[in-house]
Amino acid sequence: MVSAAMPRSRPVDGFSLEYDRAGAGAPVVLLHGWPGSRSDQRAVAALLEPDADVVVPDLRGFGGSDRHDRDPAEAYSADAQADSVCGLIEELGLDRPVIAGYDIGSRVAQAVARRLPDDLRGLVLCPPLPGVGERILEPGAQREFWYQQFHALALSERLIDGDARAVRAYLEHFWEHWSGPGWTPEPERLDALTEVYARPGAFRASIAWYRAGAGAVARSLAERPPAPLDRVAVPATVLWPEYDPLFPQAWSDRIDSWFADAELWMLDGAGHYVPVEAPDAMADAIRERLRPSG
Repeated sequence: MVSAAMPRSRPVDGFSLEYDRAGAGAPVVLLHGWPGSRSDQRAVAALLEPDADVVVPDLRGFGGSDRHDRDPAEAYSADAQADSVCGLIEELGLDRPVIAGYDIGSRVAQAVARRLPDDLRGLVLCPPLPGVGERILEPGAQREFWYQQFHALALSERLIDGDARAVRAYLEHFWEHWSGPGWTPEPERLDALTEVYARPGAFRASIAWYRAGAGAVARSLAERPPAPLDRVAVPATVLWPEYDPLFPQAWSDRIDSWFADAELWMLDGAGHYVPVEAPDAMADAIRERLRPSG
């Protein structure tokens, strides 16, 4: 579905991204997660717009962006998503942007940074981050990551895709369970996400990420620390929330094995949805990365 009111990128590999753009100044690209959309970053964008040129796309298969029934490994992997984000950066002429992302958006931002190490000013990342390794198989972790195996099954789309009631119940579970104590998603947010995810084929497209083998379980088991000179070179700030049930703060201990220059901020009180639960903290971290070095 094409929204005439919203700008769209030129297609990359057949995918056009719908995006918001506002503000003026140094460029920032904000990337959302699952089960969300670019609206996840709305509060962060509003905080940055007075001082930055803020671009917020829907990733491939999400929100107003294109979704195609293609091999997930070719069309929806982290590298494929990065193709579209890199294309958008080039199309808009964004000069050394800061890229910030959480959940899927964090993985995509890391893929962009590996590809364009000299063309980014900085990264602001929330989990997932590399370094989890076989800890992903611990009983407590597996109780949380069941949904990734479920998404690999055709049954998941048969039960959920196109059914607004099922979509609402499924999204509500994750938004309530993954958030920090004392925070719950407002009904209007769930209403809007349900409308987006309940369109026929939309839920299926959103889980193509997991079917591409890009989820945390598959990635963690396959990862190996790079050689020191092959670490991500773009300066990074990592915001690790206190109450993310998927990624405990103890899993932050290996960041330096993958990033040449990373600063770790432990984020008290927040759960998985950092841009929504703690937008001020994410905006502050981005402003720090926007400041000229030296």
